[in-house]
Amino acid sequence: MTPHTQNPRIIVICGSTGTGKTAAAISVAQAVGAEIVSADSMQVYRYMDIGTAKPSSEEQAFVRHHLIDIVNPDEPFDARLYTVMAGDAIRSIDHQNKVALVVGGTGLYIRALRHGLFSLESGDSIIRDRLKQKALNEGTENLYMELKRSDPESAVRIHPNDVYRIIRALEIFKSTGTPMSVFHQHHHFSTDFYAVRMIGLYRERELLYERINRRVDRMLETGFIQEVESLLNRGYSSTLKSMKSLGYRHIADYVEGRTSLPDAVLSMKQDTRRYAKRQMTWFRSEKDILWIDAENMDDVKKTAEDYLMMKSE
Repeated sequence: MTPHTQNPRIIVICGSTGTGKTAAAISVAQAVGAEIVSADSMQVYRYMDIGTAKPSSEEQAFVRHHLIDIVNPDEPFDARLYTVMAGDAIRSIDHQNKVALVVGGTGLYIRALRHGLFSLESGDSIIRDRLKQKALNEGTENLYMELKRSDPESAVRIHPNDVYRIIRALEIFKSTGTPMSVFHQHHHFSTDFYAVRMIGLYRERELLYERINRRVDRMLETGFIQEVESLLNRGYSSTLKSMKSLGYRHIADYVEGRTSLPDAVLSMKQDTRRYAKRQMTWFRSEKDILWIDAENMDDVKKTAEDYLMMKSE
C-alpha cells in the first residue's frame, strides 16, 4: 500500500463494544451523506450476524455499508487484507465525492488502514508448525503464558484464547529474538494514508457494563444459540479461528456439551466486559482521538460536520 497523491478524507468512529457505534454511525452518515466502511474483524464473516452485532438489513438499507459479509467463516482474513479492501472501498466512495465513515472496534484494522503494517518477513514455518502442535498438545493457555514471559506488551493486547495471534507473536519472537511489540514501536506508524478525523465514543464504565450484559441477553433472545447451531450444522468447526471468537466459542461450548448454558452466558458477559476494557486500552494509546460521550449524539454529528466543512474550505 502506498500513499495517495491526494489522500482521501475519512471520518473514523471507534470505541469499545457496547458503546453504540452502529447507531451513531448511521446517524452521522445520514447527516453528512457518507457511506460506512466497517472496521470490525468479525462482521466480515457471512452467517455470523447476531453474535457480531452486525447492522441489520434495515440499518444497512438506510446507509450503504462496505466490508460486511465478504468471506465465509472458514476463509482467512487479516489486517493486511483488510487494508487493501477497505482502501479500495474508500477510494470508490471518494471518487463519488462522498466521505467514508470508518466504523468499528478493531483497533489494529484502523491503525493498519491509516498507517500501514510494519514490514516483516513471512516468518519461520517450522517454528509456526511447532507452536501449532504445542497448542494442540498442551492447550492455548500454556502458549499464552509463554507469550506473557517473552512479550508482555503484546500479551496485554492479545486475548488468551486467540491462538492465531498468540502463535504469530511467538513465531516473530522465536525467529528474530525481538518481541513483536518492539517491531510495532519501531514502525512509528507515522505515515498517514488518509486525511482523518478520529472520533472515539465512550460511556461510563457502569453504564457500559450494563449495556454489555443486556446485549448478551438480547442476543440469546433473538436466536444466538440457533445461529451457532446453524454454523456447526453447515460444517464450520468450533476450532476455526472465527468460531473461537467472543461469544461463538462460549455458545459452541454449550451446544457441544462442554459447559452449561448459565455458565456459558456468565463467561460470555465477563469476557465481553474484559474485551471492552482491552479495546479502550488500545484506543487510549492513539494520540489523536477526540473522545465524546456516546449519549451526546449532537456533539458527534457536529464534530463530523465541522471536519467536513473545514476540509471543503
